Amino acid sequence: MTADNGADTGANEEARRDADEARARRIAAWSAARHKLADGSVDGTLAGHLARLAEEGAAVHGLDDRPDIYGNGIVADLEERTAGLLGTEAAAFFPTGTMAQQVALRCWAGRTGNPVVALHPMAHPERHERGALARLAGLRTVHPTAEPRPPSAREVRETAEPFGTLMLELPLRDAGFVLPSWEELVETVGAARERDAVVHFDGARLWECTPHFGRPLPEIAALADSVYVSYYKSLGGLSGAALAGPSDLVEEARAWRHRYGGQVFQQWPAALAALVGLERELPRLPEYVAHARVVAAALREGLAAAGVRWFRVHPGEPHTHQFQVWLPYGAEALTEAGVRQAEEDGAVLFRVWDAPGPPGLAVTEVTVAAPGLAWRPEDVRAALSGFLARLPAAGG
Repeated sequence: MTADNGADTGANEEARRDADEARARRIAAWSAARHKLADGSVDGTLAGHLARLAEEGAAVHGLDDRPDIYGNGIVADLEERTAGLLGTEAAAFFPTGTMAQQVALRCWAGRTGNPVVALHPMAHPERHERGALARLAGLRTVHPTAEPRPPSAREVRETAEPFGTLMLELPLRDAGFVLPSWEELVETVGAARERDAVVHFDGARLWECTPHFGRPLPEIAALADSVYVSYYKSLGGLSGAALAGPSDLVEEARAWRHRYGGQVFQQWPAALAALVGLERELPRLPEYVAHARVVAAALREGLAAAGVRWFRVHPGEPHTHQFQVWLPYGAEALTEAGVRQAEEDGAVLFRVWDAPGPPGLAVTEVTVAAPGLAWRPEDVRAALSGFLARLPAAGG
């Protein structure tokens, strides 16, 4: 090892230690805070999570039952419950949504004879899976549009290259948790059918789409040939996902799940937490969506009153219980302001900020769940004032 390499290694290790310490500080501040818009998945302790799962799990499933083995028992019960909620013939539990979705798209490619998947360039497989569709399944992708919204029917019809599957992420998270209108979604699905393509919904957050579409889950899911849903993103579970659709597709997916290493010996904690989420959180999601619109409006009013030189709350009226806030500061300064507010005031308005766009702008995701229902508009504006007061003056 050269001296330069040794210096680089030391600097990298120090940077990792600093990052770990910063993350531990953030988590400690968020966990101790009394006022939050939503509980974070890393808030609290192992003991607290276990005690809560035991208490809440007893209300949704017999705790005297045997643990599952390779997908029977409580996991099979969860699959049946999920299929019933979505109105599909069957559903298969997967340890991760990434695996569920890759398997679904692989199965459809085999059935259609076309390895091309049409999807948005901001969709999860393109941004967050390290090129797995191509490297593991040999699939290729095309993009009907690059606009930060779901593709339109016209764009699907005009996609130059033939494709076997249209994948729609509902909502499109990285664009701001945005959804098409119901009429637009029906037309887009119809455009794919005109091209003899099947339709798969990346419905990781489909559970909270019913208020925007004004339709029940089975009617939404019925538009697609298959649907993936997550058990932890909106339902507060530990992990896990399901692929739902026709029985023959789900059976084929189970075989691929085994090949991908997803035939896990026991998954009862994740399954029990998912059942809790379906029982407790799913019925409340429309309430969260409605209150997210209240919070978003209060943030817009507060930012305008504070004279912030540029800001964006996106979408203006949230489509789900999650939305984006953009501010003209560095991501590090914004994250630090939020941590200090949690430490000093016991309030968590914003968590981690990122800077994926133009220089000088940063974005965060806001989630409104059960704890946030207690926040009145004046509470949101007061917390925002405290947050802005902790930012450097140059951004205002």
